Amino acid sequence: MPSPRSPQNQQNQQNNPPKPGKQRDSFFDNAKYLAILLVAMGHSWEPLKGDSRILEAAYTVVYSFHMPAFIIISGYFSRSFDMRPDRVRRLITGVLVPYVVFETAYTLFKRYGDHDPSMTVSLLDPWYLTWFLVALFIWRLTTPLWKTLRWPLPAALGIAMFGSVSPEIGNDLDLQRVLQFLPYFVLGLYMKPEHFQMVRTRKMRILAVPVFVTALAVGWWAVPRMNTAWFYHRDSAQELGAPWWTGPVMVLAMFGCSLLLTACFFAWVPRRKMWFTALGAGTLYGYLLHGFLVKAGEFYGWFEPKWLHRPLGEILVTVVFAGAVTLLCTSPVRRVFKFVMEPEMRWAFKPEVAKVARGREMASA
Repeated sequence: MPSPRSPQNQQNQQNNPPKPGKQRDSFFDNAKYLAILLVAMGHSWEPLKGDSRILEAAYTVVYSFHMPAFIIISGYFSRSFDMRPDRVRRLITGVLVPYVVFETAYTLFKRYGDHDPSMTVSLLDPWYLTWFLVALFIWRLTTPLWKTLRWPLPAALGIAMFGSVSPEIGNDLDLQRVLQFLPYFVLGLYMKPEHFQMVRTRKMRILAVPVFVTALAVGWWAVPRMNTAWFYHRDSAQELGAPWWTGPVMVLAMFGCSLLLTACFFAWVPRRKMWFTALGAGTLYGYLLHGFLVKAGEFYGWFEPKWLHRPLGEILVTVVFAGAVTLLCTSPVRRVFKFVMEPEMRWAFKPEVAKVARGREMASA
């Protein structure tokens, strides 16, 4: 075998240069990890924020952009999706199967951990974190449709506005969230690398500072004046006790605010490889698994001690959950839960579909 610096090896590298498209971009892995970190921190603040106006202001700001940022990235990496058999297979094994497993697991955890006999397994009524898998499945299935429309983003905004004034939609498949978060996914579908480059500049990083300071000040002011349920995008205006016309207005206003803060967030994301870059590949593991810790804390009273509701306690809880979701994104955890999150399921697909999928996986390795 030639040594790494041998002329033969150098000649091979010149004749067979690595394919740029197959290399992971550290920026996106960093962005996914930092976004999922904010998700876990936000969930850990929910039981504590009622005692702190500052914490609730921070919670409001984080909730205004952390899921939009994650959904935009999801849309960006869904650009190549079509109905090709191997891609449909990957969608089923990587999104639909984890939804079935974790929706069942979360429901049973709620039923027996919280002693709630009313909780029954229903794949039509996502509970807690599993709504994102349903939404991602629907969004990705409709990707070919959005790629054929002349004005996809205005159409998606129109659908989101319509959903915000339609309480009749109900809770099936959490369609309110599917519709109201749809514009962020569609925006991601049409973004190009140069769009992300526009915010990854020193000027944007500097401008992001006063933007976030202003957002925190507005969040602090809005705490007693605004219903934070607007940020969840899971209810219509009427269900939130507001006039119907506020639904479309809030959809547009929050879309603008979310994009502004998301751009500032992307401006701060490191471009180079960091110690946490590799964790970006396991963010869905961290997302789905950390919810059991949050709910266990609620079921078993972990958040009840009064000292946790003071500044030092809130900081400790934040650090603990940030560390927990970081560990849940690591390779050992991914290896343990891969059979659930990324099952091969060759038995469920036609041989030619599995063969094509395996060939593509080997080519991308």
